[in-house]
Amino acid sequence: MIHYIQRAELFVKEQLGKDSSGHDWNHIDRVRKLALHIARNEQRGDLFIVEMAALLHDIPDGKLNETEEAGWRKLRNWFESEGFPVESSKKIEDIISTISFSSGHADLPTVEAEIVQDADRLDAIGAIGIARTFAYGGKKGHLMYNPDLPVRENMTKEEYRSGNSSTIHHFYEKLLKLKAMLNTESAKQIAVERHDYMKNFLEQFYKEWDVRL
Repeated sequence: MIHYIQRAELFVKEQLGKDSSGHDWNHIDRVRKLALHIARNEQRGDLFIVEMAALLHDIPDGKLNETEEAGWRKLRNWFESEGFPVESSKKIEDIISTISFSSGHADLPTVEAEIVQDADRLDAIGAIGIARTFAYGGKKGHLMYNPDLPVRENMTKEEYRSGNSSTIHHFYEKLLKLKAMLNTESAKQIAVERHDYMKNFLEQFYKEWDVRL
């Protein structure tokens, strides 16, 4: 099992090592560490499946590939080339396909999916979450803030990814919602400080934006 983890690390570093949108190797490694911490703290879940799903969760992401289908082919080709156990690869694919915010899945298939989703969402909030949000917005050419735009609600996956928005709007359309959407008590405890940090950041941002001296 350690062999597969080491091979997955190399594969992810090769695929995402130069990413500048906040989905780089360091993000993956943080999600892996958070997921293992949650699993051990909760004393639930298969640690191998949790770690592998955390390592591979961004490989098929449509944002990081020409198409989502191309991303899934890349992941499945890797499983095949490594001789990865079919039963385990199916579990990992089920996790990855259901945990993203844009997928809209409320009911997750396994406790491992709940743990990896929580870990991924924790890395999307707090100081790191703020930094990643602005990195992604800059990469995509989004405005930092446009006060004339409305906050979007009830979006389709396509609208969420391609609609007209700004980086500050993303806090209201996703980031500030995540604390209430976590599955495990361990993740909820970690989220409190990170959520409050984002709220304080936004207060300071608006103060400076409006030049309130």
